[in-house]
Amino acid sequence: MSHSQHSKTRDLVRAGARGLVGAMAMTGIRTLTGNVGLVEETPPEAIVGKHAPESVQQLPVEHRIALTAAAHWSFGTFAGLGYNVLPRKIRSLPWFGPAYGLIIWLGFESVIAPLLAVRPTRRRLLGRLVIALDHAVYGIVVAGRLAPDPDAVKRPAGERHRHAMNAVRVW
Repeated sequence: MSHSQHSKTRDLVRAGARGLVGAMAMTGIRTLTGNVGLVEETPPEAIVGKHAPESVQQLPVEHRIALTAAAHWSFGTFAGLGYNVLPRKIRSLPWFGPAYGLIIWLGFESVIAPLLAVRPTRRRLLGRLVIALDHAVYGIVVAGRLAPDPDAVKRPAGERHRHAMNAVRVW
């Protein structure tokens, strides 16, 4: 495998992992906000509740919840890969990660939900803000703002050398 192919593969794996971790973070936020009553039904729960096959509907509740989370994490992984194929110039904008997460949510609300005839339980304004927040968090994670690529933080050659020399000095 050439260096270029290896680099592209590494970038795709990293993008998919960020999408997965971002979706997992959303699950954590939704678990917390759902348990305190801010969000009654999430978009993935609404889709599974209306469109999952009978065999899934008959699963014990905890298995259905796990399957719903796994489906959401899979979607998050693929959306992370989608983020990675966008032009680097756009991805480098500091606000674009959160915007990407919000675009996904707005796309669901305005296109996918009507097509699937899925309307999650009516949400109060605070519930909608929580869903928007968890999508913004997803975008922050997918953009790598919390853990940038090591290659993204490069020092000028002279500074790297000076830093290495200072690290070696033992006085």
